[in-house]
Amino acid sequence: MLALIAGAIDDRSARGIAAAVSRLVTAGTLPAGTRLPTVRDVARELGISPTTVSEAWRSLARAGAIQTRGRSGTFVSGPSVPRQRLRYAQLGGRVSELGGGLVRDYSTGVPDYDLLPNLTEALRRIGDARLTTSYLDGAVLPGLEAVLRERWPFPPEQLTVVDGALDALDRITGVVVRFGDHVLVEDPAFPPMLDLLESVGATVVGVPIDEHGLRPEALASALRSVEPVAVYVQPRAHNPTGASMTQARADKLARVLAKHPSVTIVEDDHSGGIATAPPVSLGRRLPDRTVHVVSFSKSHGPDLRLAAIGGPSSVVTAVTDRRLLGPGWSSRLLQAVLVDLLTDPSTVEQVAHARDEYARRRTALLDALDSRGVTATAGDGINLWMAVANQQVAMLTLAAHGIAVAPGAPFEVSHLDSDHVRVTAGLVREGYEELADVLAEAAGAPLRGSGPRATTHPRGWR
Repeated sequence: MLALIAGAIDDRSARGIAAAVSRLVTAGTLPAGTRLPTVRDVARELGISPTTVSEAWRSLARAGAIQTRGRSGTFVSGPSVPRQRLRYAQLGGRVSELGGGLVRDYSTGVPDYDLLPNLTEALRRIGDARLTTSYLDGAVLPGLEAVLRERWPFPPEQLTVVDGALDALDRITGVVVRFGDHVLVEDPAFPPMLDLLESVGATVVGVPIDEHGLRPEALASALRSVEPVAVYVQPRAHNPTGASMTQARADKLARVLAKHPSVTIVEDDHSGGIATAPPVSLGRRLPDRTVHVVSFSKSHGPDLRLAAIGGPSSVVTAVTDRRLLGPGWSSRLLQAVLVDLLTDPSTVEQVAHARDEYARRRTALLDALDSRGVTATAGDGINLWMAVANQQVAMLTLAAHGIAVAPGAPFEVSHLDSDHVRVTAGLVREGYEELADVLAEAAGAPLRGSGPRATTHPRGWR
């Protein structure tokens, strides 16, 4: 037993030991009820401090993978799922009175309410339609499924609807990832997704990006260095940088991943209809391994709480079956509202207007910052990613002006080449020159005209 565990450990840090033991548990090599060697025996075999092994054992115990029974010893049980949102909790700005003026809160990453469609007419058109006749009705309204399949970037084997993009990612993760598994993500990445992966005990590995998303050579290198079970990507309007994949980039990534058939691809298309870039998916080349998520929160309304999951039935069926033991289905009333919004010509026109308006706002703020020597990017969506000399100083400087932004650190998997903050540019309706002056001051940028014009690519892209 001792030799088996020692032979599975190639990273002798506490986290590496915990991950290796967890993989043995998941694989069944260490079945439930197995008594583990003592901490001192493991430490002696590995040639490390007993403190390191004790820390690994504590991590496994917190995850529910093992349990200590006093003098009887430590035994394998089975992993549970602790929930933490440490990164997510750092994002919000303090919406309060600062410096005598109301805060302009650009920390949220939410859409402009005034650019969302009005749901009143859709509800009126639905009327008193009888949408649910049984608890055993299908999870997706037939009309909505037809519309989704027509819009999907590849032919999905199966579709379902859940309560928003994060609910989708949570449920997909529950099917695909186990404690100790390696998972590849973009670096930087969406903080709640990092929280989610860390909460299930995954070992998260960041992969550098550029203006077109994951860099193929960096992805290939990461795949050679670890054996991940999944890679999570945002195919367009990447949060926080705004990067969007081209089809050419998606094809290159698919060719890299084709050499690793055990890796599941999870795509989070969170901006949906307000993204300027066309829908792109690795599922066009790898449909049997790609799980694609489309959210309607930013385009049609956060309170709809709807996102669609499409991909291989092995994953989607598992998600659907598990939901039967919880909510069962997402509100069919809201699904009917969404069908109406997606097919009503006036609503389609409203969403197109919102998409153009967000693009105008991004461009206006980005141009104003660029003229002040500020390094920033805002390729698509509603966010702007701005390099700053010091994150804490930048946040305090902006707070003194009554402006809240999101700190960049929670988005980082590994430390990037520069500090950053994320600005929800989609909420900036006017006053771009005045705001750019304040942002430039916070960034520590040179005064206007005192240096070369900045590129629109953040220094965090490596």
